[in-house]
Parts: sequence; C-alpha cells; structure tokens
Amino acid sequence: MPADRAVKLPDGISYEQAAAMMLKGMTVQYLLNRTFKVTKGMNVLIHAAAGGVGLILCQWANHLGANVIGTVGSKEKADLAKANGCHHTILYSTENFVDRVKAITGGALCEVVYDGIGQTTFPASLDCLKPLGMFVSFGSASGPVKAFDINLLQQKGSLFATRPTLNTYAAKRADLLDIAADLFKVVGSGAVKIPVNQTYKLKDAKQAHIDLESRKTTGSSILVP
Repeated sequence: MPADRAVKLPDGISYEQAAAMMLKGMTVQYLLNRTFKVTKGMNVLIHAAAGGVGLILCQWANHLGANVIGTVGSKEKADLAKANGCHHTILYSTENFVDRVKAITGGALCEVVYDGIGQTTFPASLDCLKPLGMFVSFGSASGPVKAFDINLLQQKGSLFATRPTLNTYAAKRADLLDIAADLFKVVGSGAVKIPVNQTYKLKDAKQAHIDLESRKTTGSSILVP
C-alpha cells in the first residue's frame, strides 16, 4: 500500500476495531457530512440499517440529531438497528417501506435516502423523498440500479441522485486525513460504537463469505490470523 494511503491509528483504537471501521466508518463520514449534509431534525432513510455500514450510519445520523428510519430484513435485525440509534424500523419483507415512511413522517417524507441495496429498492426509494431531496446510491447488495429515465427525478419532485465512492472523496491525502480524523473523533467520544459481531480465523474466510451471502451476519465481520 502506498504510504500516502495509510493513516495513523490513535492510541484508543485497536487493530481489530480499525479493521472493522475504517472502510465502513469513512464511508459513513462522507455520506453524512459531504455527499449530503445531515443536520438536526431531518428525516433520513437508511436501507439495510442492521448491516455493517447501516449500524454506523444509524448511530452517526442519530448523533447529528436526525430522525432515523431504517429498513431491515428481520425482527432481530430491527432490534439491533434500534439499539444502534435507529428510531423507526421497517421490515421490508412484510411492509411497504414507502407507505411506512409516509406514515412515520406524517407525509413530510425524507431529505435523503441512503441506499446500499440497489436494484430491489429502486425506484421506490425516490417516492420516500420530499421535493429537492437526495437519493444516495452507495452499494449494490441486490444488484446495480439499471439505467433509468432521468425525467423520473423531475417527475418525483426535482430530486437529486448520486453514486459516490470513498475513493473519490478521499482521493486527496488532506481529505483522507480529515475524513479519518472525524471518524476517530466520533468513535473516541463514544457517540458511535463499532460492533464487531463476527470474527473468523483467516483459514475460515470461505465461511465468512457464505455467512455474508446467507445474510446471517450483522454489523462488521473481521478476519484474524
């Protein structure tokens, strides 16, 4: 790895914690503070709220004062999301998430939707946004969002849509250091905790992939020697 892509860990951050938080946590930092600036009182929808990125997103958005709404795949994952700052959970296997968002927000809808799912949550996610809202597609767990008619954004309220990556936001070393420093600060304060819910030996990497694909994991998974 090039030296200018590395950052120094503070004394209070372990290697295990860092392994679980750097990619996910830095992604959350730019999503909440750079791609769309979340502030107090905003309605925020987070898909896959009990996932590795989702749990950090919920905590950090809650810390910023947002009303956090999350979609999850099971009752157990709903409980986990709520324990990590999500105020309202939607079980997308049995509930229509658009209808639930409308009910939760009293029809006001959301300023921003953070979507790491992709194909199965689009274009319904656009119906969760208020006029001039931002659709942020940062993952493709169910497959990529296919090419769509850009007029959809006009029809649904002059919406914005973006497909950001950490590589772009942290391309300059100064930005990399700023993003990492903000992450270290919020974790160090205790406002955001990094749940390492699965630990695998390196020789069991195959099982880690099987568990991920089977949606048996929550939070972060790490491999250790």
